[in-house]
Amino acid sequence: MRLNRWIAVAVAGAMLTAAADAADVPSDPQRNAYFGDLHLHTSYSFDAYILFGAKIDPEGAYRFGRGDTVSYLGDDIHRSSPPLDFMAVTDHSENIGVFNTLEDPNSPLSRSEIGKEVKAQGSAVFGKLAKIQTGGGGKGLPGVDVSESAQSGWQREIKAANQYYQPGKFTTFIAYEWTAMTDGANLHRNVIFRGDKAPNPFTSIHSTKPEDLWNFLEIIRKQGYEALAIPHNSNASNGLMFDWVDSRGRPIDQAYAELRAANEPLVEISQNKGSSDTAPALSPNDEFANFERYEHLLVDARAPSKLEGSYVRDAFGRGLALEERTGANPFKYGVIGSSDFHNGLSDAAENAFVGTFGAIDPTKKLPDVDQFIKSSGSWRKDQGLTDAQLDYSFYENGSGNLTGVWAEQNTRESIYDALRRKETFATSGTRLKFRFFGSWDLPADLLKRKDWVTAAYRSAVPMGGDLPAKPEPASAPTFAIWAVKDPNGANLDRLQVVKVWLENGKHTEKVFDVALSNGRKVDAKTGKAPAVGNTVDLETATYKNSVGATSLATVWRDPQFDANRPAVYYLRVLEIPTPRWSTILALKRHQPIRTDVPATLQERGWSSPIWYTPSAERTASKDAHPTQRQAGLEASGGSGLR
Repeated sequence: MRLNRWIAVAVAGAMLTAAADAADVPSDPQRNAYFGDLHLHTSYSFDAYILFGAKIDPEGAYRFGRGDTVSYLGDDIHRSSPPLDFMAVTDHSENIGVFNTLEDPNSPLSRSEIGKEVKAQGSAVFGKLAKIQTGGGGKGLPGVDVSESAQSGWQREIKAANQYYQPGKFTTFIAYEWTAMTDGANLHRNVIFRGDKAPNPFTSIHSTKPEDLWNFLEIIRKQGYEALAIPHNSNASNGLMFDWVDSRGRPIDQAYAELRAANEPLVEISQNKGSSDTAPALSPNDEFANFERYEHLLVDARAPSKLEGSYVRDAFGRGLALEERTGANPFKYGVIGSSDFHNGLSDAAENAFVGTFGAIDPTKKLPDVDQFIKSSGSWRKDQGLTDAQLDYSFYENGSGNLTGVWAEQNTRESIYDALRRKETFATSGTRLKFRFFGSWDLPADLLKRKDWVTAAYRSAVPMGGDLPAKPEPASAPTFAIWAVKDPNGANLDRLQVVKVWLENGKHTEKVFDVALSNGRKVDAKTGKAPAVGNTVDLETATYKNSVGATSLATVWRDPQFDANRPAVYYLRVLEIPTPRWSTILALKRHQPIRTDVPATLQERGWSSPIWYTPSAERTASKDAHPTQRQAGLEASGGSGLR
């Protein structure tokens, strides 16, 4: 079936549901920080069901996310961290809700030859299935028609999202994951819908080209379905996620850049399969670049992923260069963080993670690692991994991450609009809060005022925005920066501004320590600050908040600003060292602490950037989708978005 015809069928077959009424939810013009997860899989995803034995369905996932106790493998499971404010179940669009029908012996899949093969061989057949479903070509599962099962599964996904939406308390989004792989390189995107209806999913079976996904979003938007795409795990994209060329190998031009910027305003900067911020080899002068590294392909742990073009900081620099050349920036991203867990349970706490399983209830019996590796690792053994490599692959993943948004209210409309305008931030799982505003004339005492947030929205742009044209008298941009610790977490170590700019046609970077706890100062000779200290007791896997600060704030001016060079700035907030999940797990299992992964980590948060463009004609809305420009301005309430 041709792509355009399939899109028309998908739009015509959209399932309409009743819209939730959010009219009575209070609205705060200063905006509140809400935390959520926009990337989670249930038993409706083929890999979650086959590899991880997932039994939680979308309804169970939403119940757990909002704080309910759920039944999992015959036990009652409780959350370790507070309930989420918002959430999206993003099951793979390819044969969504199909493989779990193997539990019904009379389902079309159960009666098929490939279904029988899956039942007999389990995870050993996963590699074959992954190639079928993520390789394009327009063909589904061989020898069986599962379209009715997939349609039913998608309708249940929509129903669950709408059923558990509680405006003002718990926001849910209709969503799915488009799962394209190019020669093993990850190009996945999560698709998030704004409203209570959605057409049939676009899948990588129909096309593995991101441009086709964006065109699909353009088409359905004209039909009344507003949605955006969010790429993730660029660290495993082998340089393709932020390449200099399109999927056909042609240099990126203005049309491509504008299409991409209009349909994927956000990128997932960190999740359980590693951080995609940067890597030590890309940022050798960044002493904190070595964080939750995962530098190989998802489908082959022996194959390294090319670093250039695979990391968000690198993409920010490439975007500046492409904008200078084409007039548009395809990589003008806000950032989010997620879990990408595959057992239907979203919990970002370190003590609620035990490796590849996903989230757990830390008060219950621990999963059997050896049994898991034996049952789900056979497809990796076929790749030639040794037992030691299989064992390490269980421990290299990080715990769940979170998305933060600054929104007027906890509703679909308000949170989605925050996503669109990129007033978002990511954390490695902690619930620290931070704000980041940029302008040309912020007073040094701004943060001492009671109404500083109101003043900042009035005279500056928040994270995700563009600095307005530079006034003639201004020497450099100034940034108002504020952060407060997670009430249940670790103290803060420092605030850093990461700057990326163009110099002689190439992008370069620098990390500035702009606020340090405990009265520390940056050494004038080395340019580095002394470490905050480490209070972690490895024998008990605990730490003390006897160092660090509960909050940090500053107004910072770029000391190396050049008005002729485009630049991008984003905030990174570091906590003091705490035990990594693998250290906590070693204590529980009465095992030695592993030496091949860090024993401690510094949890952190990343803000969406603020951009500076020398051209006075540039505005924050230039690269926005036409249907979103006015909505974005209205959402800002005249609050300083330019």
